[in-house]
Amino acid sequence: MSEATGTSREGASVVRRVVDWVDSSLVTLCLGSTLVVLFGGLLQVSFGSFSMSIFEAWRAVFDPAVVLNPQAWNAFLFGGEIPELHKQTLIVWNIRLPRVFVAIFVGMNLAVSGAIFQAVTRNELASPFILGVSSGAGLAILLTLVVFSGLSTFLPLVASLGGAVAFLTVYAIAWKNGTSPVRLVLAGVIVGTVFGSLQTALFFFADDIGVVQSAIAWTTGSLTGTDWEQVRMALPWTVVAMLLAFVGSRQLNLLLLGENTASSLGMDVEKVRFGLSGVAVLAAAASIAVAGIVGFVGLIVPHMVRNIVGSEYKRLVVGCLFAGPALMVAADVGARLALSPVQIPVGIVTGLVGGPYFLYLMRKQDAMGDI
Repeated sequence: MSEATGTSREGASVVRRVVDWVDSSLVTLCLGSTLVVLFGGLLQVSFGSFSMSIFEAWRAVFDPAVVLNPQAWNAFLFGGEIPELHKQTLIVWNIRLPRVFVAIFVGMNLAVSGAIFQAVTRNELASPFILGVSSGAGLAILLTLVVFSGLSTFLPLVASLGGAVAFLTVYAIAWKNGTSPVRLVLAGVIVGTVFGSLQTALFFFADDIGVVQSAIAWTTGSLTGTDWEQVRMALPWTVVAMLLAFVGSRQLNLLLLGENTASSLGMDVEKVRFGLSGVAVLAAAASIAVAGIVGFVGLIVPHMVRNIVGSEYKRLVVGCLFAGPALMVAADVGARLALSPVQIPVGIVTGLVGGPYFLYLMRKQDAMGDI
């Protein structure tokens, strides 16, 4: 009887801990973001070069021949043989839906990456862009396309390695008997500026206009032509990065208190900062590897979520998991349909959204920067 009572109390304790950090604002954000993703995804699959009605497209999304068929899921997620499907179902699931899934993963990764970088630097203006990760990936992409074209097959891996090397460079520059948030940001700006200049210089060495167009697509961020290969590439790294970010949320909260306070509570600040930065780089690299460099998502989404749910990092990470995909899916719908049949890179749309949003913040808030 006592064992059953103990189990009951433990279960009640878990429920109370969950209720402590889940509030109405977080639930509203998650539900609203989910509706945006669902509506945007259904809108995305309704249009394409193959003509079908909206009703036919939506019916194909929920076709039991896929939804309830393990063979179909095995084919899409692990590269097995695709079972025989209706033409509309095959087009929707094999061509159109992967773009939505990739947008979801990219949104998650960039939003959570930005949130982590903002805690590590204690600066709400930090992002993969500010800390040089995106610039390093972009330079690696251009080097591959322009100089080492034979390695184009490995472009996603090259992009990820470029981002990781850039951040290690930032960390090395910022190191002086340890690092500090200010030195990390300044080093990131320096590395980003230098790598950005090198990117621009490389365009002058590209003779093939096709190479230039491909490079521009990568460096501005684009989901055009994504398929299940990109989904399979991003999925495992996204899961790992999101789990590590959630597990590390307590450490992120401590970092916000300042180095002295975190150290007095027993934290090895440098090891934790470097480890969490590694998680942020992993998340950003998973995004860059499948969609190129999409700007502003990692900067504005954590700030928007923070304004709604507060700065507690469990709530913030969960909010970013929902709000990031909502912004990316909505932006990609705009990128694909705004100038139809011409498709523009989704990074252009996020930039057009992000710029005015930060102008609004500058007008609204007296001081921006430190969290």
